[in-house]
Amino acid sequence: MSTETPTIALIHGGFVDGSGWQAVHDLLRQDGYNVAVVQNPTLSLEGDVAATNHVLDQYDGPVVLVGHSYGGAVITEAGTHPQVEALVYITAFAPDQGESVQTLIADPPPGAPVPPILPPRNGFLALDKDKFAESFAGDVKPEQATFMANSQVPWGLEALGGVISNAAWRSKPSWYLVATDDRMIPPPAQRAMAERAGAHVVEVPGSHSVYLSQPQAVADLIHTAVESLSIG
Repeated sequence: MSTETPTIALIHGGFVDGSGWQAVHDLLRQDGYNVAVVQNPTLSLEGDVAATNHVLDQYDGPVVLVGHSYGGAVITEAGTHPQVEALVYITAFAPDQGESVQTLIADPPPGAPVPPILPPRNGFLALDKDKFAESFAGDVKPEQATFMANSQVPWGLEALGGVISNAAWRSKPSWYLVATDDRMIPPPAQRAMAERAGAHVVEVPGSHSVYLSQPQAVADLIHTAVESLSIG
């Protein structure tokens, strides 16, 4: 393994953009890491992987990829990049080869909350603004949750249905943060994906927006991953 300080690349999910990573970014910078925040268009999985690879190609040393929610699908595909040393999933999808986010959400656990996704319009998805806070950001300040609801980024159906060609977690070590109060991705589904990937798992009480409400827990897990790899 390299002894270089790794770059931490943060990949956002659907309905939001990379600005939500600011608190995690700042904590990682304080710890001496290089940090890149990828602004995925979330139009298609292929396009988001290309955007991630565009950022990765700017760095010469090792990279740890961190993905939230749909960003987990992005890092699963982009993680085969030769500079990627590890994957960190933050209450995220971790699909296998031949799977997509669409297939993973097709059969939710019994009794699981149903995310308030509105019918597609012009090929894009959005969440019901009135139900956004409860489902996506239950432990975020109300005014911040309202802003997130009002500033949603359209999520393309091609991103939702993008199929994984080669799951990086099959060849690279992974870590997974389960948010136990998540009402977008049911915690049992998170645990099942983490177990299948052989990920090192940490559980914290938190909503789907745990990267906003508990940035220190997210930064700590990333630091644990780096230390375990002896690349920091």
